[in-house]
Amino acid sequence: MKLAMLLPYANRFSEAVDRVVELEKAGLDLIYVPEAYAADAVSAMGYLAAKTTNVQIGSGILPIYSRTPTLLAMTAVGMDEISGGRFVLGLGASGPQVIEGFHGIPYKAPLGHTREAIDICRKVWAREEKLTYDGKYYTLPLPEDQGTGLGKPLKIITHPLRPNIPIHIASLGPKNVELTAEIAEGWLPTLYMPSKADLAFGDALKIGLSKRDPSLPPLDVVAGGMVAIGDDVKHLLDYGRPQTALYVGGMGAKGKNFYNSLVQRYGYEREALDIQELYLSGKKKEAEAAVPVELLEGMNL
Repeated sequence: MKLAMLLPYANRFSEAVDRVVELEKAGLDLIYVPEAYAADAVSAMGYLAAKTTNVQIGSGILPIYSRTPTLLAMTAVGMDEISGGRFVLGLGASGPQVIEGFHGIPYKAPLGHTREAIDICRKVWAREEKLTYDGKYYTLPLPEDQGTGLGKPLKIITHPLRPNIPIHIASLGPKNVELTAEIAEGWLPTLYMPSKADLAFGDALKIGLSKRDPSLPPLDVVAGGMVAIGDDVKHLLDYGRPQTALYVGGMGAKGKNFYNSLVQRYGYEREALDIQELYLSGKKKEAEAAVPVELLEGMNL
């Protein structure tokens, strides 16, 4: 087992750097830098690479829609180089509120876009030939009728430090988890509850793993929750209520909340809907109080 941590994006990055350096000395294996609609993750990851020596640095996550697949590939090459081969490319579809609301890009076909983006990244890193791609969502070079007609196949100038930079996918829905198990080196589930994991993810993981390329390593599962130490367990668990209520109740639109759907698949259908109803009506404290203790106990340590 290895230890990973997600860097809080609500705090100023400069305040967290010294903590990461100390955690690396204590044995932290992997630090993920989120982006959401905060400061960009790449700037922070580059700074962390310069301040650390051993800890792996992962994007947690870069949305597949907000950058072209080739830019994702180029970013990974640069990060892997300056970190000395410590980079993990964490990708995810994000959600329509961020992609359409903040980036102004249609949130369509997340599974297809994810698969093709990863295909392109790996072709870029392989440098076997000049890049061409004929997919349903991406075509390289751009067809003549969609641009000037002057685009031409190119090969990335930089030789990647590693041609197989690990890719981790953040996924929760059954089809997305299936895709992750099929094509990614790692899986980033959120609100992970081990006792209910087989109920929520088991079938999707089995199907995806059955189609997995044998050249890929075993799927690396990076799952976790809040870790708190103390004698008053109830008081410690209460620290997890605000974030759980936020994700289950307020992340995404009412009919498009992936975290709410997950908690329902865990068997808390009524509770998940109640939390969402309270949270979206502005009753955040009531939503926090409605989070079942069993859910908090199951997702946190």
